Amino acid sequence: MTSTTTQIISPTWIAPVIPDGALLLDHSLVIEGSRITALLPQTEALARFPDAPNLKLEGHLVTPGFVNSHGHAAMTLLRGIADDREMMDWLTNWIWPIEGELVSEQFVYDGTRLAAMEMIMGGTTCAADTYFFPEAASRALTQMNFRAQVGMPVLQFANAWARNEEDHIHKGLAFRDSIKNSSLVTTAFAPHSPYNVSDSGFNKIQLYSEQLDLAVHLHLHETATEATDSLRNIGVRPIERMNKLGILSPSLQAVHMTQLRDDEIELLAVYGVQVAHCPESNMKLASGFCPVEKLRARNINVAIGTDGAASNNDLDMIQEVRSASLLSKATTGDATSLDAQTCLEMMTINGARFLGLEDQIGSLEPGKLADITAIDLSHPSFQPIYNPISQLVYTASARDVSNVWIGGKRVMDNRQLPEVDAESILAATRQWQKKILAVSNKQP
Repeated sequence: MTSTTTQIISPTWIAPVIPDGALLLDHSLVIEGSRITALLPQTEALARFPDAPNLKLEGHLVTPGFVNSHGHAAMTLLRGIADDREMMDWLTNWIWPIEGELVSEQFVYDGTRLAAMEMIMGGTTCAADTYFFPEAASRALTQMNFRAQVGMPVLQFANAWARNEEDHIHKGLAFRDSIKNSSLVTTAFAPHSPYNVSDSGFNKIQLYSEQLDLAVHLHLHETATEATDSLRNIGVRPIERMNKLGILSPSLQAVHMTQLRDDEIELLAVYGVQVAHCPESNMKLASGFCPVEKLRARNINVAIGTDGAASNNDLDMIQEVRSASLLSKATTGDATSLDAQTCLEMMTINGARFLGLEDQIGSLEPGKLADITAIDLSHPSFQPIYNPISQLVYTASARDVSNVWIGGKRVMDNRQLPEVDAESILAATRQWQKKILAVSNKQP
């Protein structure tokens, strides 16, 4: 007898990601409860589970849910507030002053809900988030039934959440304890950057990271200025400093990495460091180019992140991998660089591996959690379809996502969010917009 929790999804195509390069035509996914139990030819699935509801998705490609490996969800409230500015001007004269006046637990809660809504509607089912008030972010994400690694921020400087490095670490560990039984939220240390954390702070992070088996999520070699300032001020580049402090390890989630020498890439490979590539933010802020193909050639795991909407300006993972592919082709002179299948892997299984969740998500395999995205390829702009994965990467956008499941729960149903009060989220956003404009009008 079929369980009442069994459901069947029957699209035109399924790209399970594992096995590598597989593309299943006229197959079905069978879900029981929160997990995938089978991938079968549609006729066999319907015969074996005759009483289960079957969602027929003609003209759709179904993939694992997208995994956004780096972002600042609450900063979605700052989308577009200071565009077309050099990075340090953007940070020091706009973002930081606005944050200094307005960031609060409510700011983070409301901004994170807005970001989660956008990500779900674009097919993203899991994200790495790092910002202040992780408790508020976790609460918002859990209410949205969204999977996330919510970072424990660490900075030397006082802010609305904590007074100093010690206070950040203390509050972060308390946050870790509060979410240890969550089925959706995990955590990691999130020191902001080498220039915002002291050696003492990194030493404590490294010690707790080892003792508690926690990842370290770090902006690293983001800009040429970061590298040259470090060399001028302390005589070594940031990666060398991190190596001396014991931070380089498989637990390090290194973000951006636009300024890398070949010897530094070798060092990353030796220590098993993983990299989050954020091409659109890097391009928009003129930060540089991450040498993705060189990293991949050394078997370094590279995942895709959007960064925050304040510097992107969206959380569209499909457009992000398209940018990654085109940027790689342009900078390497190799049209075969970052092909469509590799891009799909970068935003699914590579992202899951980056977050230490590859045994649970990132591919459509029996036993894994049913985090699933369905993309509608029926629009004339996709026709004719010779390779649906190519059409996903090179033609689609977030707006072509029609249905999303997280842990077997259908969180987006035919482009609608059945359990989300979208109007309350947008109303809160409009209130924050007024406050942010009032503060930004004081800026130079």
